[in-house]
This record gives sequence, structure tokens and C-alpha cells, in this order.
Amino acid sequence: MLEKLFQLQQAGTTVRTEVMAGISTFLAMSYIIIVNPDLLSIAGMDKGAVFTATCIAAAIGSLIMGLYANYPVALAPGMGLNAFFTFGVVKGMGYTWEIALGAVFISGVIFLLISLFKLRQWIIESIPQSMRYSIAAGIGFFLALIALKNVGLVVDNPATLVSLGHITSAESLFTLGGFLLIGALAYRGILGSVMIVIIAITVAAFFLGKIDYNGFISAPPSITPTLLKMDIAGAFNIGMISVIFAFLFVDLFDTSGTLIAVSQQGNLLDKDGKLPRIGKAMTADSVATIAGAGLGTSNTTSYIESGVGIAAGGRTGLTAVVTGILFLLALFFAPIASMVPSYATAPALLFVAVLMSSSLAKIDWQDITEAVPAVVTMLMMPFSFSIAEGIAVGFICYAIIKILSGRFEDMTIGVYVISALFIAKFLFI
Repeated sequence: MLEKLFQLQQAGTTVRTEVMAGISTFLAMSYIIIVNPDLLSIAGMDKGAVFTATCIAAAIGSLIMGLYANYPVALAPGMGLNAFFTFGVVKGMGYTWEIALGAVFISGVIFLLISLFKLRQWIIESIPQSMRYSIAAGIGFFLALIALKNVGLVVDNPATLVSLGHITSAESLFTLGGFLLIGALAYRGILGSVMIVIIAITVAAFFLGKIDYNGFISAPPSITPTLLKMDIAGAFNIGMISVIFAFLFVDLFDTSGTLIAVSQQGNLLDKDGKLPRIGKAMTADSVATIAGAGLGTSNTTSYIESGVGIAAGGRTGLTAVVTGILFLLALFFAPIASMVPSYATAPALLFVAVLMSSSLAKIDWQDITEAVPAVVTMLMMPFSFSIAEGIAVGFICYAIIKILSGRFEDMTIGVYVISALFIAKFLFI
């Protein structure tokens, strides 16, 4: 049955290899079941319900990707998107988390339509590569700022806007020490380095009397507080256009970039360098986002940590299926997740920021018409505390500098349309 479903022999793999690859992927990305509830609870959502929603959404996405698209790529609520959900839409713009979930749902439906009607390739190719890379880096800086702010390493200052906080506090020392330890473990190739550090800091905090023991295993927390609570009607607000676009845009390029990157690593591309069944993979991603919104979490997307499983030999959807099953088993470890303090998850945010910032190396810095809008994009995200505003200002700058430089050949219809929409937003909304 497994051979028929996943074509293991044709892919040159075995059940044992795929199972081990699935376990490896889960260990590499399991930090999300702790970090995501921690971030979304700041938006006012029930932490236990978000924990359950995170595990189920990750399982649904990974199982669909494995069984339908047959790729060794796991899914879970995306980092950056969850931060934008909380700090950009709810805390920053003042919308309720129910309306924010409605925007996630709408973006997922649009993503699904794009995948079904095969518009994805035109959209992906119409967006300049430098903008894709700078958006990834900008989200990384945004995550870093959130982590530093939450533990008090960066504080507000009326004279200088921001300044260094209490660097010798326990929270700051845990954050900085954990961040450096994650980097060292990752360099040494230790599997699950992020999760190891999160657990280590939590244990240390427990013995120092900073947190209480809540148990080890229990029934999954009720999902009722967030289940089907998205306000779709409320999301159909003209002010939410940029938010929906940001959710869609980031999810689309995060997914496509991840799929291409891990497929190159696993030699899964065809002779023309294209990804077979990309439509099915995109459909899996969009359906997972729709399901996640209904359950009570931000956009669910493909994870670059799937590369860990591919490095372990994963080549088929069986790897993703194993990862999805492990996310379901994780439902019973909610007491552990509820004990984790924010300064234990802050190092994970900083490390993800490092990974996302690596895309800066791919920008053509010798072409000033590419470099200028890239820098504007990545700086505006943390300084405006909004991924959506960063994307908007970046696109406008890209269009203007290309036009002023006479580089019309670099402009696509997509860039013209997107830039015009963002200009209209700033002028009339």
C-alpha cells in the first residue's frame, strides 16, 4: 500500500528512511507548537486553544502535502505571519483577532483559486526577485525586534526612539545565551537545536523558581475558544485589503521559495528544472491555511526545516505523513508547552531571523535600482512594525526608481498594478 501511495522504489528510498526523515523534520520544526501559541496569545487568543489549533493545522497540512502532492515537505503556521497577525493587524491596526482570522481565511481562499486556475506561475514571475529576498529579510528583522522587545533587551526611549534595555536581567541573559547556544548547536549539526534550547531554558527557569510545574501529559486543550471564530464579514473592510494581500503575498512566496529550495536539495526537480506537481503542493498549502483559520491560527505554510528531513533521506510524501502524525501526538503534551516562558522562545525568533536574513546574499547589490527598494523594504518592516506597510512602501519605491532610471524593461504588469494599488491605499484609505 505504501509503495502504491508514495512510489518508494522509484524515488530510491525505503519506509525506514522515510520514517526517520519524518522524525527529523518534526524535531527541527517542533518549536512552532510552543512559539505560535505564545505569539498569538498576545493578540488575546486562548493559548491552549491555539496550541491545539497549531498541532492540528500542521498535521492537516503535512498529511495533505504527503498524501496528495507526495512531497517530503511539512507544513505548520508560518513564522513572521504569526507575528504580523499579532503585532501588525491586532495590536498595530486595532482589529480583533476574529477579523484577523477572517483575513487569513480569505487569503487562503484566494491562494487556493490561484493554485487551481494556474495563475501562480504568472504571479511568481511578475514579482522581482530582489523584492522577494528583501521581504524575507525584512520579516526576519521584524521577528528579531519582537523578540528583543518582549524580553526587554530593546526598550522605548523618548529621546532616541529605542535604546538598550536591561541586558543583565535574567530574561535578557537567557535570551542571549539561548540564541548563542542554538547557533553553536546548529553549527555542530545537532538535530532539534531550537527545541533543545527552549526546553533547557524552561528547565533552568523551573529550578530557579521562575515558573511552576504544570504536568507532563494531558488531554489536548479545548479548541472551542478559537474554533470557527473567524469574522469573515469583518475582514471585508477596505482597510484590510493590504492585510489580506500581505498574508497572501508572504504565504505564496514563502511556499514557492521553500518548495524550490528543498526540491533542489533533494533532486526532486525535473530535467527542465521545474517542480512536478507544484499545483498540488500549492493546493495543499492553501487548504491548510483555510483549515488553520477555521481552527484558530495564522497562515499555515511549507517549512524550510523540511530540508532536515530531506538531508536524512526523505524523498516522498511518507516523510510529511510521519511528521503530520507526530504533530497529532504532540497534542497530548500541552502542559509542557504551557510552562514555557517568553524568554525561552525569544532565542528561537532570533535564530529564525538569522535564517531569513541569509536571503540578502542573493540580492544584486551592484544594481542600485535593485538595492535601494530592497533596503527600503527590509527597513520599513521593523521600523513601521508592519510587514504589510513594508511591502507597500517597498513596491512603490521599486516602481518609481525603475521608471526614473528608464529601466522599463525590468517592470512587469504585476509590479505596475501592485504599486498603483498601494499608492491608492496611502492616498485614499
